[in-house]
Amino acid sequence: MKPITYPLAALGRATLGFLAMVGRVAIFAGQSLSHIVRPPFYPREFLNALLNIGYFSLPVVGLTAIFTGAALALQIYSGGQRFSAEAVVPQIVAIGMVRELGPVLVGLMIAARVTSSIAAEIATMKVTEQIDALVTLSTHPMKYLTAPRVLAAILVVPMLVGIGDIIGIMGGYIVGTKQLGFAPGAYINNTWNFLETADIVSSLVKGAVFGFIAAVMGCYHGMNSGRGAQGVGRATKTSVEAAAILILAANFLLTSFFFTS
Repeated sequence: MKPITYPLAALGRATLGFLAMVGRVAIFAGQSLSHIVRPPFYPREFLNALLNIGYFSLPVVGLTAIFTGAALALQIYSGGQRFSAEAVVPQIVAIGMVRELGPVLVGLMIAARVTSSIAAEIATMKVTEQIDALVTLSTHPMKYLTAPRVLAAILVVPMLVGIGDIIGIMGGYIVGTKQLGFAPGAYINNTWNFLETADIVSSLVKGAVFGFIAAVMGCYHGMNSGRGAQGVGRATKTSVEAAAILILAANFLLTSFFFTS
């Protein structure tokens, strides 16, 4: 091989490696969905996943949403003053939280909290040969470890998104009525009248997709982690990075699907 072709060869290897990784992740995601609908089922693992992904994520989701909604109200009011459009604060806070900020922020918080936890847990099980023990006991690792977590994330993250949307709007309501001088009744009416069914549906669909991405990335990188403490740490870091990037990319695609005529 001539030296002049070295950069092209390196680019080709990187491209082929990336495409191979995309294929492995896609196959893993498809297998995860197939295991969800085929017995046997593990209700205890599913309920534990519901608690870990849903209930224990409520504090961070609530705090993130309320401060985001409050800051959004202040920013919109400040910007609206330049155009004498301060009255649109309730409407823009509502549509901004429901369409974009609510789902994306909840998805990123789930990626930071849940994806890392799943990856670290499964990677540790692999390092300590607990996954090999499951195979010895005739238990499919994806059926026992992946399917309950993926199903729980698909079901519970939309609920977290809905709760985050409401709390975020309430954050804007508190700032709007206590600091910016809006009448409480008028603020609520403007918020309620401006939102459409498509806004709420898109928010919940995004939540389901983001939950699926977060759980699959955690399980995939945990299952394919390296050996030792470094392998666990690398799997945890890579899973969060991949989940965050895929969530932002999926958000763009879903926004284009729902709101581009």
